[in-house]
Amino acid sequence: MDIQTITNILSAMLFTGMGGLGLFLLGMKNMSDGMQAVAGKRMRALIAAVTNNRFMACVIGILITCLIQSSSVTTVMVVGFVNSGFMTLIQAIGVIIGANIGTTITGWILALKIGKYGLPILGLSALVFLFARTDRTRYTAMTIMGVGMVFFGLEVMASSFKTDEARELLLHTFSKMRAESYLGVAKCAITGALATAIVQSSSATLGITIALALAGVLDFHTAAALVLGLNIGTTITAFLASIGASTNARRAAYAHVIFNIVGTFWLIPFFFPYCNGIEALFEQFRGHASVVPSTASVGADGWMAAKIALSHTGFNTIVFLPLMGVLTKLVTFLVPEQKVKEAPRLTYLDVHMLSTPAMALEQSREEIIRMSEQIAGMYEIFTGAIEKGEYSDEAIQALFKGEEEMDVVQKEITEYLTHVLSGTVGTESSETARTQLRMADEYESISDYLVTLLKLELKRLKAEIVFSPQGHRDIFDLHRRVGDYIRLVNEAVRQNRADLLPRARAVSDQITHFMKDARSEHLGRLGTQEVTPTASLIFTDILNGYRRAKDHALNIAEAVAGEK
Repeated sequence: MDIQTITNILSAMLFTGMGGLGLFLLGMKNMSDGMQAVAGKRMRALIAAVTNNRFMACVIGILITCLIQSSSVTTVMVVGFVNSGFMTLIQAIGVIIGANIGTTITGWILALKIGKYGLPILGLSALVFLFARTDRTRYTAMTIMGVGMVFFGLEVMASSFKTDEARELLLHTFSKMRAESYLGVAKCAITGALATAIVQSSSATLGITIALALAGVLDFHTAAALVLGLNIGTTITAFLASIGASTNARRAAYAHVIFNIVGTFWLIPFFFPYCNGIEALFEQFRGHASVVPSTASVGADGWMAAKIALSHTGFNTIVFLPLMGVLTKLVTFLVPEQKVKEAPRLTYLDVHMLSTPAMALEQSREEIIRMSEQIAGMYEIFTGAIEKGEYSDEAIQALFKGEEEMDVVQKEITEYLTHVLSGTVGTESSETARTQLRMADEYESISDYLVTLLKLELKRLKAEIVFSPQGHRDIFDLHRRVGDYIRLVNEAVRQNRADLLPRARAVSDQITHFMKDARSEHLGRLGTQEVTPTASLIFTDILNGYRRAKDHALNIAEAVAGEK
């Protein structure tokens, strides 16, 4: 071939192939977004169900990756959860192993022989998507539309490689990279790893590999060897996400890298017996007309995509769950603890999590729970100072610092959830995000009033104002009641208990009545000049401060129950 001919062939393949790849990737995204929007609540329940049971963690990793359609996104999500302290290292490793198995579902989707129906599926589901009246119908149609785009994109990619000139050029190009020896298998695996690391999508590399195999450019062994390398290349995304993260988050990312690299290279000595076994299995079906695909591609048998999918599944399913403890100890040794103990902070909210709104909402929920714990800690410090009747510099600084941190926390949660709401989210997830925004604002307001109450106490002490014995008892009793009330609401937030709202309202009314009685008795003492007008103003302001803090806590209980 002359230079001009090669240029024309490459141009045709590039333009058509890139278009097909773009449709393929967009289809994967729509399929993932649609499934997440439909199953958002179930996904949050799955991640909340992760335990230290390595088998269950693995199963949950499989299920989540099947929904998300990306092991890279699942692993990045896990790194984010470990970074924020929501997930332990042993849990993370179990989910990561499950993600490696779950990602093989992509190959089986591509193995379905419905490629020629991709465009009709895309068209019909697009019409439903555009005119659907309910979110569930709309996002279900979006999922099916993504499936249609995946198959149509795969057909477009395969068609760009099927012309005689293109096949001749590609066969010549790949002639030096054949899995005909163990060295060839290693070369193919490294090539697949590099390609996946560059595009940061194992699904894209898998789609291209299957398209080349369907066009007859790649034989099964070479395609399987390229797929073997995907496991290494896909680790780059999680590794990049772990840079600058906490110790355990980096351990989780390194566990993913070690597991995939070791798991890939130890399989190379068994590569040929493994692939030959797959071919022998499919050979048994070849003589049965009822199961032989009628859409066999030029230069490739009709089972090629299914064979590649099975090889991918086998590579990722040969895992050693009993060795999870060993892997945990290894990464703990490789990434030792920091000299200064790390504490989970809100700044560890991972922007990568925004690609999975359901998981992003679970992470932001954990941060709101930390807000409730921060409020409880501030209140405990305030209680200790009131009981002693004196306010140390340490206690004052702790309360002011806590209020400033709550301001930052509320701001970051607001920004994070705003990004979530700007993405593809269903009505249910959208309502959850708005509820969390409200709860973050209410907790921040409670911290403001705690500082206001502190300032009033400091003002009283500076002016040497003393309340009457009964007034002092009323203030302390009110402080105790509001503290108990905040703990009740915090329990509702932690356990997501909407059933506590009636009790929260009843206790709120009791506190309001107690406060009104305390104010009435105080005004009576003011009338008899038992207290000064200045003391009366501070006393009334303190009552109002506790009332407002209690009201914001009630608003949180209502938010948990789903009330406006």
